[in-house]
This record gives sequence, C-alpha cells and structure tokens, in this order.
Amino acid sequence: MIMLMFAACSGKTSTDTSSGDRPSKTVRPEFNADSAYAYVARQVAFGPRVPGTPQHRECARYIVDELARHGADTVFTQTATVTTHTGDVVPVCNIMARFNTSAPRRVLIAAHYDTRPWADNDPDENRRNQPILGANDGASGVGVILEMARNIGAAHPEVGVDFLLTDVEDSGSSGEGNTETTWSLGTQYWADNTPYTSATRPAYGIVLDMVGGRDAKFHREYTSDRLARGIVDKVWGTAAKSPYADRFPNYIGGAIVDDHLYINGAGIPCIDIVESANAVTGSFPPTWHTHDDNMDHIDVSTLKAVGETVMSVIYNEKN
Repeated sequence: MIMLMFAACSGKTSTDTSSGDRPSKTVRPEFNADSAYAYVARQVAFGPRVPGTPQHRECARYIVDELARHGADTVFTQTATVTTHTGDVVPVCNIMARFNTSAPRRVLIAAHYDTRPWADNDPDENRRNQPILGANDGASGVGVILEMARNIGAAHPEVGVDFLLTDVEDSGSSGEGNTETTWSLGTQYWADNTPYTSATRPAYGIVLDMVGGRDAKFHREYTSDRLARGIVDKVWGTAAKSPYADRFPNYIGGAIVDDHLYINGAGIPCIDIVESANAVTGSFPPTWHTHDDNMDHIDVSTLKAVGETVMSVIYNEKN
C-alpha cells in the first residue's frame, strides 16, 4: 500500500496539518445543509468523475484540500490499479482523513466519490454509454462528509473520527450472475491493505451512499442489519428521537452491494445508509445510473436529515 501525504493522486507530498494532541471538545455544532449542498454542487461542477480522467483527479485534489483545510490531523491517499469487469485497468485513489487522533475510540464514516462511467439505466438508449454526473450517487455522501469534517475540525467530539472517500465503487456489472465482486473495487483494495491493526480499528463504520435524493427514505439495509445490527439500532434509534424519524423507517429493506460489505470484511462492523425506492427489493430511485442524477434532484432537507442524524450519533459517543 502506498501512502502519500496530501498527494491527491498527483504524486505531490506535504506534511500533517496539525498534531493529534489538541484538547477534545464536546460542543456539538449544527450541521449546515446549505454548506453540504454547496459541496455536492462543487463536485458536480467538475463533470463526471470517472477514474483515470482529469475531472476525477481534480475532484480528488479538491477533497484532499478541503479535508486539510478543515483541520484534519492527517490526510493521506492510497493509490493502486484495479481491473474492472470490462477488462480495463484503472487507477484507484482512496482518500483518508483522521480527526482527533489522540482519542482511544474511533468511528469511520465512508462514501465513494467516483461516478458511473455509463448511464446504463437512462431512458435514452443513445446516451447510455455516456458517463453520469452522479450528484446523488457519489457527490451527496462526500458533501455530507465534508460538512461533517468542517464541524468536527472546529469542535471535536469525544471520540476520534476517520473519513474514508473510496474510489472505483461504481464501475461494477449490472448483468445477471454473481457480479458482487465487480463493485467497490477501491474498497476491496483498501480492505486488503487496511491501514489499521486489530488494536487501532474503529469501533464501527457508517457508509453514506445516495443520501441527497428528493424525499428520500432510508430503510434498515438487510446486510447491515445482519452483520452490524447494534450499529443500525444506534443510528435508527437516534433518528427516531429527532425530527427525521420519517426519513428512517424502522424496518428491514433489501440487501444492497456496497462498500460496507468489504469494510465488514476488514473487521470493522459497518452499516450502509442508502436510499432505496423499494425497501423490499432494494431497488434504487429512478435517477439511479441515469443522466437525471444531477443537481435538479438534490434535496437540501435530505442532506440535513442524514447529516444531523450521523452527527448526533458521533457527538453522543463516549470513549
């Protein structure tokens, strides 16, 4: 595993932004959904962030710079190459940032920042080979994370927080058969080359995927509930006591292939907060893998519901 400080996949290096021994703060800041929305829009402005393209590299550099600007104790990248189901060899650039590194207990929050190379579900067959903007499927989870990082950098919770921005999540096969391992290639590489030891692993992880759709609801994803039910209970229980209870229906939905599968495989109990239009089948909203996945379908109130809920979970954690 190659770790390059502040590299943003460009080969440039830098130093840590701060020491890890700052006093922990417990004041819980308010999640600013307008700020999260602006982070989503900024990513979309780069265009499709397909691995190996200039737009992808620019977005990765932007994410690294923002995490450093918000006061992360360390920011680093993990670079490699992977082979997609189409046989293409593409670069991987996973990004990690750590806040409050002196805390003995840590939580991991993850989202993918790459976008789908093909709009294979688009109603217009002539545009299905074109890459999508991925406002919801990609940028929304990162937007929530960057706003969380801004808050955590200003007012530390009692526990430490690690952010993982994964790459090459969305280049998988939608065909029939066993296609599970064609997704989340960056996370699979990260899990095989984890920066943690058994003693330093976070207590648990939360993946944010498609967390900005209009009127979105988030059911208890089946695999999350099976592998990390206590964490699902923690998040959905927090939402139940908030104004966002209707956004987190307390019943089990369909199983979804996502980054949380491989984070669980790395020994970190991990759940997935992901929108599914049909809770029983796990099918996704109509913008999924289409050119309608743009800023017109991003909902500030959805970003607020997810961001506030996850922030509440983190700031209620004790060492």
